Amino acid sequence: MESNHKSHPGYVSYIIVWVALLALTSITVTIAGINLGNYTLIIAMLIAAIKSMLVINIFMHIKYEDAIFKVFLALSGLTLLIIFILTFFDFIYR
Repeated sequence: MESNHKSHPGYVSYIIVWVALLALTSITVTIAGINLGNYTLIIAMLIAAIKSMLVINIFMHIKYEDAIFKVFLALSGLTLLIIFILTFFDFIYR
């Protein structure tokens, strides 16, 4: 039986991503301590999106899976985005 999956990354890639996640977490904590006004939330959300992309692609192996998994992941991400937008509309118009 032939496998369509690409090879997974080695331990070096996992360690590099882990160090990147630690660095991004440190940056998030540092940003939280700095008064950037309205940009603090945007920067924190951007860093969180980068961190989730790294975890999903490398640790969850979505990068090496079939396209159908990526489609379902995109649909779930779109659903989450819609929920965030609806939540912020409720927060803005109170």
